[in-house]
Amino acid sequence: MPIPARWSSQLQSLLRIVTALGFMQHGVSKFFGIPPFPMPLNPLLYTAGTLELVGGSLFLLGLFTRPVAFVLSGMMAIAYFMAHAPKSFFPAVNGGEPAMLYAFIFLFFAAAGAGAWSIDALRSRSAAR
Repeated sequence: MPIPARWSSQLQSLLRIVTALGFMQHGVSKFFGIPPFPMPLNPLLYTAGTLELVGGSLFLLGLFTRPVAFVLSGMMAIAYFMAHAPKSFFPAVNGGEPAMLYAFIFLFFAAAGAGAWSIDALRSRSAAR
């Protein structure tokens, strides 16, 4: 039985929320050690952790979703090409599948918006009144 099209905005919001929670765990690991981050932080990792926590929080709430998602998509593309692509062409071999998927999920949200369950949606409804 197919999922009704009228649920697409709510499912889009659910994908955003689950993606944000998964993404934010990387920043929590870097800054709070839960779970412990396996290496010392350098300036690049501090920047990544900040984007993971701050950007992930904004993305979770659906606040400024399109610009935040665009920045996070670029961050994950850079992460893929700096850390994974030099190891191998194939994402399954170079360990870059999560980075690649995050980059394209964020790119989707940069184009599509946050969905129904978001602060952005509340703000647009208020502005329309």
